[in-house]
Amino acid sequence: MSVPFDLHAVLPEIILAATLLVVLFVDLFLPVERKWWAMPISFAGAVAAFIASLTLIGSHRSLFGGSYVVDNYAVLFKVLFEITAMVVLLLCFRFLREGHYYQGEFYFLLLCSFLGCMTMASARDLLMLFISLELVSAPGFVLAGMRKGDPRSNEAALKFFLISVLSTAIMLYGMSLIYGLTGTTRLSGIAVKLAGPVGSTNLALAAILFVVAGFAFKVSAFPFQFWAPDTYEGAPVPVAAFLSVASKAAGFVGLLQLMFHAFLPAAHFWAPIFAILSLFTMFMGNLVALQQRQVVRMMAYSSIAQAGYMLLPFALAGYSLSVDKAAFSSVVLYIMIYAVTNLGAFAVIVGMSRDAPTLLIGDFAGLGQRAPAIAIAMATCLVSLAGIPPTAGFWGKFFIFTAAIDRGGVGGWLAAAMVINSVISLVYYLGIVRSMWLEPIAEPVRPIRIPAGAALVAGIATVGVLVIGIYPQLFAHFPPLTAVLGR
Repeated sequence: MSVPFDLHAVLPEIILAATLLVVLFVDLFLPVERKWWAMPISFAGAVAAFIASLTLIGSHRSLFGGSYVVDNYAVLFKVLFEITAMVVLLLCFRFLREGHYYQGEFYFLLLCSFLGCMTMASARDLLMLFISLELVSAPGFVLAGMRKGDPRSNEAALKFFLISVLSTAIMLYGMSLIYGLTGTTRLSGIAVKLAGPVGSTNLALAAILFVVAGFAFKVSAFPFQFWAPDTYEGAPVPVAAFLSVASKAAGFVGLLQLMFHAFLPAAHFWAPIFAILSLFTMFMGNLVALQQRQVVRMMAYSSIAQAGYMLLPFALAGYSLSVDKAAFSSVVLYIMIYAVTNLGAFAVIVGMSRDAPTLLIGDFAGLGQRAPAIAIAMATCLVSLAGIPPTAGFWGKFFIFTAAIDRGGVGGWLAAAMVINSVISLVYYLGIVRSMWLEPIAEPVRPIRIPAGAALVAGIATVGVLVIGIYPQLFAHFPPLTAVLGR
């Protein structure tokens, strides 16, 4: 007897898919002066998908024979991606209308990427992971090059595309080897096979290494990070915000499911590799960020350093079940806190791009006098990224630090490295704060025009960063998050 398909389980994805098709169709018939209607349609679809995801809280549904699972872990990230979609859409509205972009195509591609983010959260199969990851990345190539008359935008898109294709080929080769060795693409089945003799073969370890290399590009980890600075700088600023938050988070969601579920039996092999990746990624990102004078480029290197912090808990895996759960949860919590904080900072950068298109650090001079509320929001988000209490960023680092200390041994050294890097990051984060509040401006003080959408996002992010910083219990306990650990 056939089992009826569970439409409710995939309702958020259906709504978002329908929305992006409506946006593409409606754009064909709208006159040029009304092309902006694509944004409210997209925003309404994101809100509807968000509401649909809330109705799935507490449920556990399995589709396609276990390849696609909707549980609290998946719903949490779906909600995060939908909120991020709403934020990015708000940041895009005025930016696109004033920049003469192809708005219908832009919003269509953006929603396609967010659809890939949502399916990534539920993917429990190598094929589903691969399709979701490419659905996130492929529209990003075009979005990065949307400023068609700007050579920097064209270069950004080309670099992003070429390096992504190479990393995808490596990752897909590794996945094919995993399938050949285990005879299955299901993550649970792979975990069972790797726990046996197959998991100790050189071919299996090489396949895991190939898959890790592919995902390392997606999350801009060393040595696959060199595409990020040029791509962030050349892309439209809202696209840089999307790449630094949603695209990176989607990569980590897939990596979490692979390493802490499918590949966990081989943690003795890959955990030391992640320790090296984490160290080089955080040090390289922070040290190079010190040399930057362009804010978006600096935020790109900041994003690389933040990826190093998120990679650290992967190096703790395989020690004990309690450490695995603590490490897993610390990554999830850090992604959520990082998303809130980074979106707040990029909201201010998007707002500043109208009056200061070069977005140099010097362009922020005197912002405390010209727009005090916006300067406070920017300073709060930057301080949170540095991990200074009482902000949400402090607790994000604290959870990772605690998991590393509990692991002992190499965990202690990694925790020390994270503290050192947090101190290094203070130099360039506080450099912008100093420019906003302490550097004089030559011309007479005049108010700066910040779009309402950017101001709203910056304000909400600032409140969120402070509330979580003062009351960390909001994110401190998430028992359902460790359910994906198959032990």
